[in-house]
Amino acid sequence: MNEVLQKISNIGIIPVIAIEDAAKAVPLARALTAGGLPAAEVTFRTAAGEEAIRQIAENCPEVLVGAGTVLNVDQCDRALKAGAKFIVSPGYNAELVDHCLKLGVPVMPGCADASEMTQAVNAGLEAVKFFPAERAGGVEYLKALAPVFPLQFMPTGGVSTKNLMDYLGFERIMACGGTWMVKKDLIEGEQWDEITHICKEAVKSMLGFTIRHLGINCADEAEAERTAKAFSAVFGWEYKPGNSSIFSGSAVECMKTPYLGEHGHLAVGVNNVDRAVYHLQLQGIEFNEESRKRDTKGKTKAIYMKDSFGGFAVHLVQK
Repeated sequence: MNEVLQKISNIGIIPVIAIEDAAKAVPLARALTAGGLPAAEVTFRTAAGEEAIRQIAENCPEVLVGAGTVLNVDQCDRALKAGAKFIVSPGYNAELVDHCLKLGVPVMPGCADASEMTQAVNAGLEAVKFFPAERAGGVEYLKALAPVFPLQFMPTGGVSTKNLMDYLGFERIMACGGTWMVKKDLIEGEQWDEITHICKEAVKSMLGFTIRHLGINCADEAEAERTAKAFSAVFGWEYKPGNSSIFSGSAVECMKTPYLGEHGHLAVGVNNVDRAVYHLQLQGIEFNEESRKRDTKGKTKAIYMKDSFGGFAVHLVQK
């Protein structure tokens, strides 16, 4: 996948911004970043769009800024000159798509039906915008179409925290675009703390951290058997012996030989391990790359953090 598109996928939620005052662009971008979303699709629906892109690109290099509602080649060139790293259009414009492809710029045209998606595939695109997502039929409609087309999708239009995971739970969706964290009144009122809060809630919902099981380091197989049987006897959980460990139910894993962590490990389930790794790295968390395990499609299914918590190693696992 293209490097910019991969970053969009890692971020997971792309704020779609219609801004009336370019002077507010930088504090807005910083509020988004503080909330865990270092990205902005700044639309050309307002006269301030082009300058807002320029301000973000020049002052917030950590933010992946792109241009949205791009209708023609002229707007595209202006957006790129201002510093946009990707282009999004509301519909499929063959001239615009061809222009971006020649320049090597990621472009996601809006596609709402099979005809437009066919054009995108034949043009050689990797990803498209699914717009207007909810009005076009939502994630169920997209699931019916997606198997026919080798594309990744970014739904926009009607996406919110409430239905976010309905979309991101479908593997063919690389990210969602949304306006709910950057509503006009919040921007005009310079409510940066509120925008940051909404972004944090969206990221929390997207990552979906939950405790999956606790791994207890035992001295040997005999101790692992005793410990697991004790849990099963008290709580009625199923005793499930394995090659390297013994589970009591699904929440307690007794290691036959000590593994990572002084006392053991904690498995934290996430909706998407690669995306969770990206967001935790933004917070300074480091990972043990040697522990990374991938599935047959190359996606990470488990990885350990470098640091331990209270004597327990922590690893992320795919739900």
